[in-house]
Amino acid sequence: MDAAVESFEQALLSMDREGAGKIMAEGLKRTEPVSFVESVMVRALEHIGESWETGAVSLSQVYMSGRMCEEFMNQILPPRGSTDQDHLRIAIAVLEDYHMLGKRLVSSVLTAHRLDFVDYGRMETDELVRQVEEDRIEVLLISTLMLPSALQTKALIGLLADRGLNVAVIVGGAPFRLDKTLYREVGADATADRASDVVRVIRQVVGERP
Repeated sequence: MDAAVESFEQALLSMDREGAGKIMAEGLKRTEPVSFVESVMVRALEHIGESWETGAVSLSQVYMSGRMCEEFMNQILPPRGSTDQDHLRIAIAVLEDYHMLGKRLVSSVLTAHRLDFVDYGRMETDELVRQVEEDRIEVLLISTLMLPSALQTKALIGLLADRGLNVAVIVGGAPFRLDKTLYREVGADATADRASDVVRVIRQVVGERP
């Protein structure tokens, strides 16, 4: 593991906000905010999530690490601003998971490209299907950190199909990066390895759909 990632992870697990902030400040001297979040912050959280699955860290450590990172992201990433209204109906959600970091990062990328979108936050499967239908969403972005949440995407996509909704579903997060075939197994249209790839993937998927 990269030294910066390991140091940042240890600061998060120790709830050392000052130490984590110093690592972030040093990193931002060498790279752009989005790159730092993807290369250090997200990787540290992914490893913490894996450690939780093996029982090496507590759920409270996972939760507090995510909250700290969300606060840091609010400091360094641009807020949502005015956007171009002539575009697809896009929505983003965290499906039955409690980790908002990936969604926050993707939201910043969409905002930077002046793409408007609906942010559903965290939702259960049935609720999300109803909301997508009500808002006539055309592209749904799903962010996950834990494998059970990623697998739940299959049920979501099945329910969307049962209702006859022609929605392009793009998934992302650690489970889909670790298993490159998983997005196909759950029935998604595509996956984006990095938040910075999401706009390109949206355009590609929309261009391929009937």
